Amino acid sequence: MTEQLQFLLLGLGSGAVIASLALGLLLTYRASGVVNFAHAAVGMYVAYVFFELRVTGQLILPVIGVPGRVNLFNDAARQPTVATAGAIALGCGALLGLTVYVLVFKPLRTAPALARVVASLGLFLYLLAVVQIRMGSGNQGAATGRPEALLPDDLVSVAGVDIPADRLWLAFLVLAVTAALGAVFTYTRFGLATRAAAENEKGAALVGLHPDRLAAACWMVSAMLAGAAVILIAPVAGLSPRDTSLLVVPALAAALMGGFTSFTITMLAGLGIGMVQSELINLQTDVDWLPELGWQQAVPFLLIIGTMIVRGETLPTRATLHEGRFPRSPRPRNLGVWVPLLAGLGVLLILTGDSGLRQAVITSCVMAMIALSVVVLTGYVGQISLMPMALAGVAAFAMIRLSADWGVPFPISPILAAAVAVAVGLVAGVPAVRVRGMNLAIATLAAAVAIEELVLKWGWFTGGLGGADVPQPEVFGIDLGITAAGDAFPRRVFGIVCVLSLTLLCVAVANLRRGGTGLRWLAVRANERAAASTGVDVTRTKLGAFATSSFLAGLGGSFLAYQAQTVSVGSFAVFNSLALLAMTYLGGIASIAGALVAGALAGGGLVSELTGGSSSETQFAINGLMLMVIAVVYPNGVSGAVYRLADRVRDRVGPSRRGPTPAVAPPPGDAAVPAAAATAR
Repeated sequence: MTEQLQFLLLGLGSGAVIASLALGLLLTYRASGVVNFAHAAVGMYVAYVFFELRVTGQLILPVIGVPGRVNLFNDAARQPTVATAGAIALGCGALLGLTVYVLVFKPLRTAPALARVVASLGLFLYLLAVVQIRMGSGNQGAATGRPEALLPDDLVSVAGVDIPADRLWLAFLVLAVTAALGAVFTYTRFGLATRAAAENEKGAALVGLHPDRLAAACWMVSAMLAGAAVILIAPVAGLSPRDTSLLVVPALAAALMGGFTSFTITMLAGLGIGMVQSELINLQTDVDWLPELGWQQAVPFLLIIGTMIVRGETLPTRATLHEGRFPRSPRPRNLGVWVPLLAGLGVLLILTGDSGLRQAVITSCVMAMIALSVVVLTGYVGQISLMPMALAGVAAFAMIRLSADWGVPFPISPILAAAVAVAVGLVAGVPAVRVRGMNLAIATLAAAVAIEELVLKWGWFTGGLGGADVPQPEVFGIDLGITAAGDAFPRRVFGIVCVLSLTLLCVAVANLRRGGTGLRWLAVRANERAAASTGVDVTRTKLGAFATSSFLAGLGGSFLAYQAQTVSVGSFAVFNSLALLAMTYLGGIASIAGALVAGALAGGGLVSELTGGSSSETQFAINGLMLMVIAVVYPNGVSGAVYRLADRVRDRVGPSRRGPTPAVAPPPGDAAVPAAAATAR
């Protein structure tokens, strides 16, 4: 019992940081209606600024294309004090928060939830990549080891157990911050005005308040709060761009438990999550049969699912000045022209291209397969999922086990593996029955992290750190694999299989979109209540879309494994899911063309090959930056802008020259589908 109490108290440190980050998430949401998935990444950047100032006297700049570091303190004997470095770092955080709000999220205040989610994911990818670029492959300076301790860390006795004093200090500080925020939002004019704007932005504007100014101030405070939390926990838990940025997942769970409204409940939930995660680490050491997996990462996912099942829509609604619309989803036309043209072009590139070009075409085809899953679920149904690569990973390793251990041949093994991904996707998509939009994005992000830690790091299933070798596909003794020597790699036959498989999947998705299933998808996306009132089974439609999306991601994951020949967990990390969503949104998330553009933009794909390629960190930074820009300027993506231009050209031609538009009857059984589905085409 003493040991359990000790680990629970040790968890106060991480719990305090989770609570602090959750409080910052609550602030930004109440002020601007944005769930900032990059919140922990902002704190990570501020922490690196602080510790680099302390170690080297250099200021890290978060802008690519300019010198990465500025020497503020050249004299080694005059390194900044903790107070000076803290003031500069927190000032940088406040400036970053203000800049991000003014340039990105203020223009998106009337946009649908999808645009705000992908913009925050773009910021996530950008900050993660920038810090990795600035710190370099050697992780010099602050990234080496654990940073200096800032709080007293001597042992103190609590209820008969000894714990470091810094855990108690962290808990005390988050209690003080919670009390201060509660007092500000209850008794001050600023707090009352912010609460009024959060509850009714229209009414706040009518009585002379300035919601934009209030939101900007909250974003600045939130960024400083995130930076301070990460700075204080870094000496205890270390500082890592990836792991620190993913602290947003338990913070989101705590904020959801507080309903994104209560500072006190959010703080208590954050402390509780940290303590439970700490006790799970202790349990792993005591229970021999328990696999060495990241069980603590399952806690936020289970809490998020439980909260959403009980409450349904957990994010409080806001009365905004305007209501945005989902990106347009054009009805696929002229398949008899486009399918042979694009498939023929792909086969031609495979047959005539050199080794590098063939590899680029294969990569683009495989990533386009997985991007199709994003188009179906997010573009057509409005269900924002952040776990496509996690499902692809489940299918990839399932295919390896089916082929290597049980001798299941190609193409049966990829299909069965995709079915496994469907099962996992449906379990992770349970919240989709009652929620959508940002709520589901939060749930699927937590699910992606949980799948990565609990499934993809299971040694028996994935082969451990070394990964697993992939049996090459063959049919009736004919080798269809990618393996070859010299310039013959990758083999052209595998490239042709990838092109034809992508073509078949695109045709299948196009037919679903044009039929009754597609109409039901768009109806649910437009208005679930209206769809249900006209006879659409919303639950069945959502789960069907999840199953279809998971199946597509699973097939893509199997082909990704065939291409890689040896796969490991890193191929399916959660950041790859975010990058894939970014590229699909850039291309046009509500159209098949968007998936094809995403495949072309993928790292190692056609665009990288034709432009000379770039490092993965630079690619992530560019993707994140482009995602934020596109979300603001072209919310329908590149293909959406092309469709809009084509519509303008047709309008100028005029109906008299185009001829009458034929009436299209809905498929049998779908006559009652809401008109909103038809107008979305």
